[in-house]
Amino acid sequence: MKVDGHLTGDWTRIPEHIKTLESEGFDGVGTAEMNHDPFFPLLIAAEHSETIELQTGIAVAFARSPMTLANQGHDLNAYSKGRFTLGLGSQIRAHITKRFSMPWGAPAPQMRELILAMRAIWANWYEGEPLRFEGKYYNHTLMTPAFTPDNKEYGAPKVTLAAVGPIMTEVAGEVADGLIIHPFSNEKYIREVTLPAVERGLAKSGRSRDDFEISYTPFIISGNDEKTFAAQKAAAKQRISFYGSTPAYKNVLGVHGWGDLQPELNKMSKQGQWAEMGELVTDEMLNTFGIMGEPKDIVPAIQYRYGDFTDRTSGGFAFVDDEERVSMIQALRA
Repeated sequence: MKVDGHLTGDWTRIPEHIKTLESEGFDGVGTAEMNHDPFFPLLIAAEHSETIELQTGIAVAFARSPMTLANQGHDLNAYSKGRFTLGLGSQIRAHITKRFSMPWGAPAPQMRELILAMRAIWANWYEGEPLRFEGKYYNHTLMTPAFTPDNKEYGAPKVTLAAVGPIMTEVAGEVADGLIIHPFSNEKYIREVTLPAVERGLAKSGRSRDDFEISYTPFIISGNDEKTFAAQKAAAKQRISFYGSTPAYKNVLGVHGWGDLQPELNKMSKQGQWAEMGELVTDEMLNTFGIMGEPKDIVPAIQYRYGDFTDRTSGGFAFVDDEERVSMIQALRA
């Protein structure tokens, strides 16, 4: 199992931080599209590292065109000498239309087409194929030598896709190189819904599970003292309640009979009751959506519950000291 770290949000500290992550044995490092651009920090990280893998986890796909993503993916992969993975996600309609002011289509078909359009652009750049991609959402039929990258040694980056529902998950299995399972998931849902959808997608593309990487990071609640444990628990409850308020995620709660909680959380979110929402998340839910226990029990639990389908996970393991963190990383990688 590969283990990824989280890159600091303080860009002035990235040179020092990426070297620390690399020395501690992390396999990769990711950035999320939250309050900063997810691509720029990885350029700094690439400059100050040698072996660690770099990935967006995730960049919002529908906020950008396939050509923009193809360029960004190429540039980071070329500059990092083949260490970049383009991790994409769809976000939800409100964010795409109201935050990014971009059009919203049928998300799964649009995502499939976006990734295929990128691959058509890359095929033109790296293999000399004519650029003739004409779809429902994207059309790319013009490319001249002046706009074709010349540093082609490392080719196209890998593409991974974040998904929750079975349709988007199937798209990942068909056209992506890997799947990022949303933290708001659980073992039952993954085994009954996610993994079968991956297999359906792989079958469409004529590939096997060996050709595909699954990344999953459960919620982890732990700590060497009561104060740290309580802070971790409170943060997990807030995140789970936030995700649970999303209508598209209702079925993730539903497989455990908690589907009625989703509209209640959604109503509270619209009323701005963010703190109160977390109070509805029980210990049973915490243990279902993640692992809650002493630091010594975390790695064995990850391996036992998710080890047969998880190729890589992520975690800063901030609830332990540096020596314990390195030990946990080594144990997972073994």
